[in-house]
Amino acid sequence: MTAGRWNDGLSIEPSLPTLVAAELAEPVDPRVSAMAAAIAAEYPGAARAVLFYGSCLREAGLDGLMLDFYLVVSSYRAAYGRGWFAFANKLVPPNVFPFAHQGLAAKYAVLSEADFLRENGPEAGTVSVWARFAQPSRLVWAADEAARETAVAAVARAAPTLLGFALPMTEGAGGDPLAVWRRGFELTYDSELRAERKGRSGSIVDTDPERYARFGAAASRLAVAAPNADRRWRRFRRKGKAMSLIRLAKATTTFAGGVDYLAWKINRHAGTKLVVKPWQRRWPILGALTLLPRLWRRGVIR
Repeated sequence: MTAGRWNDGLSIEPSLPTLVAAELAEPVDPRVSAMAAAIAAEYPGAARAVLFYGSCLREAGLDGLMLDFYLVVSSYRAAYGRGWFAFANKLVPPNVFPFAHQGLAAKYAVLSEADFLRENGPEAGTVSVWARFAQPSRLVWAADEAARETAVAAVARAAPTLLGFALPMTEGAGGDPLAVWRRGFELTYDSELRAERKGRSGSIVDTDPERYARFGAAASRLAVAAPNADRRWRRFRRKGKAMSLIRLAKATTTFAGGVDYLAWKINRHAGTKLVVKPWQRRWPILGALTLLPRLWRRGVIR
């Protein structure tokens, strides 16, 4: 993959880590920063960084929305001590927890610094992390400058990873760099259980094509086209959808009302009117495992 596909070669483009660091440092609603600090305060001595990401990043009004954060910790033992949470986070990362602060609702996922670095790179077993951090995000809290630099380095791996896997799958794109991004996001959406309507993946790029052209030019100098990409994507689809089910079932032990949240998210993105039955709340793991395959077969979740 060469930079010539992405720029005219006449101008000096900023490096990807420089672009990532600048984007991560862009200001956010003060309530988002306050919530991030409050999340970090729940893990004294273990919290290293808190990142804000997702669709709410593009919203001017936050009331009534579910904000998305990643909490990066030094280790799971430092975060939880011994016990189920540390074991579950290591075995099936990440753990996901609900949070509320100053009238806003959120959920946050927990990863260790080592896992966050790995899951943003091509060695990751699923697309879950690098697909999200190839998109805009904000570093809204850091324990110190070393933690900030470590988070920037991890996020800077995401875009080259996505482009490296997407480029072999975009033959016939005519050299259009945005087509590579769109194809990459289309493939990542197909590699998870998603409630969003068809075409949502393409709108990610369309919301800020200049950003993706700029990041693509920088990331292309680091991206390496993945060998056997079609086989890797088939593996991502199989494992990613299975892991989505496993993570949701696990979340019923960490996320009170997990089945209700699932229904809310599906209704919001897919325009459905899903109603959770009382027995599904009483046995949330069974409820989630019976609910999701049915929605998948109906095409509500893709």
